[in-house]
Amino acid sequence: QVQLVESGGGLVQAGGSLKLSCAASGRSFSTNPMSWFRQAPGKERLFVAAVNRGPDTTYYADSVKGRFTISRDDAQNTVYLHMGSLKPEDTAVYFCAASSAYFCSAYRCQATSLYNYWGQGTQVTVSS
Repeated sequence: QVQLVESGGGLVQAGGSLKLSCAASGRSFSTNPMSWFRQAPGKERLFVAAVNRGPDTTYYADSVKGRFTISRDDAQNTVYLHMGSLKPEDTAVYFCAASSAYFCSAYRCQATSLYNYWGQGTQVTVSS
């Protein structure tokens, strides 16, 4: 069966960096959009970043633009999220998601309903 497994979360001080990884198994997502979402306690799950298939097109939430970078390695069936200049408000569980669609627009990529597969999440905590 298809599995998405996130790793790389942890505790970091404000201003620091983390790199999250999401390894997919069970099928290839090289022709499909993959994204990151996050969910803080008691809040809804929010879009963070998305990457379409090649030529790669990336989209970011305004709150992370210029600080986070999403990338993918299709040979490894893995998507990454490089997070820099972290702030306490970035604290959340981060989820990887993959879609069976072949492309999503900047607007459509933000919809949780687009995604067929989700990881279990990895905790990121940013201390002040």
